[in-house]
Amino acid sequence: MTTTARTTARLLLGAVMVGAGVAHLSTQRQEFRAQVPDWFPIDEDLTVVGSGVVEIGLGLAFIALPGKQRLIGALLAAFFVAIFPGNIAQYVEGIDAFGLDTDRKRLIRLFFQPVLVVWALFGGGWLRVRAESARQDEPTRR
Repeated sequence: MTTTARTTARLLLGAVMVGAGVAHLSTQRQEFRAQVPDWFPIDEDLTVVGSGVVEIGLGLAFIALPGKQRLIGALLAAFFVAIFPGNIAQYVEGIDAFGLDTDRKRLIRLFFQPVLVVWALFGGGWLRVRAESARQDEPTRR
């Protein structure tokens, strides 16, 4: 069961990342540009395009390279941590984007970033479900 859950999590997150990356490069580009903090030292459009390319690459790799799921899961988790300051800046600076047009909505969104980190780590095989850990700790029976 946990293998199925882990595979499902990996494939779903991979697809979400590809979709988000494509949105960075196309229909949602302006919305993503609005989220780049003023203090970030790289041009906002370059930031959006670059992060979109990274999202597509990581998403495709998570789907297509199951033998590298631990590496890709760790890279995705690190990516989610790296972009978190931008999410905090959106809250602190009161930037409206993606329907996040109140401080309350922007604050609630901050709590979803750790969920993405855990999702990436679980899909990558870094986190174990309790039942899975118990099975691995049992002595081998012959």
